[in-house]
Amino acid sequence: MKKLALILGICSVIAACSNSETKSTDNTSAGADQAATAQQSNVDTNVNNIGTSSTGTTGAELIKKSDCLSCHKEDVKLLGPAYQDVAAKYPATEENIELLAGKIIKGGSGNWGDIPMAPHPTISENDAKEMVKYILSLKK
Repeated sequence: MKKLALILGICSVIAACSNSETKSTDNTSAGADQAATAQQSNVDTNVNNIGTSSTGTTGAELIKKSDCLSCHKEDVKLLGPAYQDVAAKYPATEENIELLAGKIIKGGSGNWGDIPMAPHPTISENDAKEMVKYILSLKK
């Protein structure tokens, strides 16, 4: 059953990322999808460009350089949770920063539903921590 949920989740991510022209009758999700597609078209989706040389680069800048915005948005749930929801769930402690940075790098599933988060092994630990610090700063 877990394998089936994982396969369905991966298929959903692939379908969502590759089908930006899908029309929805739900205006709320259609607007969110269009906004995410518009944002994504301005983002460098090659996560290999996020190396260990991020000295002076903010978490927000690192996120804009990554593929994060294809699944996440600051205030609206897309495939993954809104960053503000993550900030509401996790206090900005060093333990949580390390935990969430690890999830960015290794991927994860089960905390926000059935769709797993893809791993990003090319993102350095320092960059992932900067991204998490930015996300946790968005607490409502």
